Amino acid sequence: MSLMAGVIAVQGDFREHAAAIERAARAHGERAEPVEIRSSGTIPDCDLLLLPGGESTAISNHLQREGMGEEIVTHVEAGKPLLATCAGLIVACRDAGDERVEHLNLVDATVERNAFGRQRDSFETRLDVTGLEERFPAVFIRAPCIDETGDCEVLATFDGQPVAVRDGPVLGTAFHPELTDDARIHGLAFFESADE
Repeated sequence: MSLMAGVIAVQGDFREHAAAIERAARAHGERAEPVEIRSSGTIPDCDLLLLPGGESTAISNHLQREGMGEEIVTHVEAGKPLLATCAGLIVACRDAGDERVEHLNLVDATVERNAFGRQRDSFETRLDVTGLEERFPAVFIRAPCIDETGDCEVLATFDGQPVAVRDGPVLGTAFHPELTDDARIHGLAFFESADE
């Protein structure tokens, strides 16, 4: 039986995320069927959900306009996993210091948009991530930084700043795990419980 893997396909590398979910599922002896989601009605049927990067205000506006924001919150409240990356993390957090972004308030943390610089400041580094035995090749593109964390677990830091967190069934990263062939972050988010 396949798990229904919803990928919010508003912006960002949603196809790369879909491929990473399939690789992670295979690595954990599971089968996942990625579905691109652009409007409400499909999220309630999903077993797992992914909110990719892009531009946080545009993503936020689309989610609210299409009625998807409430469905994402209900998904998480039901204990189903959500992976939110880069701009997806900004939207999922409780505050990004930008009133144009309507937050889902799913991650007890505040973020600063584009904290690691502009597109030309993009970089890759290898991170120690709680739950992974070997370092993860993290790609940072116009990445946010996590300023303050409340009741959530910090999974990885860079230069002393949290860049990956887990809050219940939500795993959020400031970086883009889909831009490598390494699907372990997707595996950690969707196929390994927080207690493992």
